[in-house]
Amino acid sequence: MSKDEKEKVPIVDKELDLSNAGRGVWLVKVPKYIAQKWEKAPSNMDVGKLRISKTPGQKAQVSLTLTQAVVKLDPDAEIPTEHILDVSVVTKQTLGVFSHMAPIETNHFKDASCSDPEKLYMEGRIVQKLECRPIADNCYMKLKLESIKKASVPVRKVQPIDKIVQNFKPVKDHAHNIEYRERKKAEGKKARDDKNAVMDMLFNAFEKHQYYNIKDLVKITKQPIGYLKEILKEVCDYNMKNPHKNMWELKKEYRHYKTDAEKKDDDKTATDSDTDH
Repeated sequence: MSKDEKEKVPIVDKELDLSNAGRGVWLVKVPKYIAQKWEKAPSNMDVGKLRISKTPGQKAQVSLTLTQAVVKLDPDAEIPTEHILDVSVVTKQTLGVFSHMAPIETNHFKDASCSDPEKLYMEGRIVQKLECRPIADNCYMKLKLESIKKASVPVRKVQPIDKIVQNFKPVKDHAHNIEYRERKKAEGKKARDDKNAVMDMLFNAFEKHQYYNIKDLVKITKQPIGYLKEILKEVCDYNMKNPHKNMWELKKEYRHYKTDAEKKDDDKTATDSDTDH
């Protein structure tokens, strides 16, 4: 984002309630299976009990025991109930917990008691981080074994077929390839006529038209294309520019086109001969 775009972003001031800023709170990281159970639990259900054991001269021991009500939310998925919380003190960071009061809507109308839905609340400052880890008992080992089995299940499976499946065999050779090879063979078998005879055919063709492409000349002379090009290079020029691009034309020394006067004389002679008749 450019500097100008940043300046265009409107800044909205919101009221922040700091009445609980002095309260210390814990940030607890729990395993995924506990979080899933707590998400399913109703808001009025006790989800667990926290025990703090203090021994003089030693670090406090914190443990968490899940309630049977939470565990039985899904009886088929058995999870460990006893957990230990490893405590670490937050010293070099300032972390806080904030909440946002959303308006309560009843019969499509906002609750009047929520006067400022945009207000933010600071619920407390994080003073300790806790890592929740289960005790490695038989229940936990069974849970890990099931998770490993699920992870090892391949995404793709071999499926047996009990009926004939319509398949298409690969074509050994396509029709257009066969046609192309046969045409090439036919061209290769063309007998080379005498060079002078080929040149006579070319001169006769160029008396009718001034420009020809190579395909038409092959049809007229019935000669192999390689042999024909050798002769054309001697008596013809190949046009590289429009309007007759890729066309062959007789070289200047071989050209003999009648002038307008000659054409008029020919026309006059033809007219006189018709009159005599």
